[in-house]
Amino acid sequence: MSRIFIRKSEVLRKTGAADSTLYYWIKNGTFPKPYKIGERASAWLLSEVEEWMASRTRGVK
Repeated sequence: MSRIFIRKSEVLRKTGAADSTLYYWIKNGTFPKPYKIGERASAWLLSEVEEWMASRTRGVK
């Protein structure tokens, strides 16, 4: 399995969420936490973000 990191701007684009909403979801444990990829850099695993998106649409017709 390929592990691809995406930065916050891409997460926001994919989810359509606002910056504050993203951090609210993380704080409440409803969205994957970012990984530290550098001293001042964080990113999310694309697969985790896509799985979260899929879980939001299951059962929606």
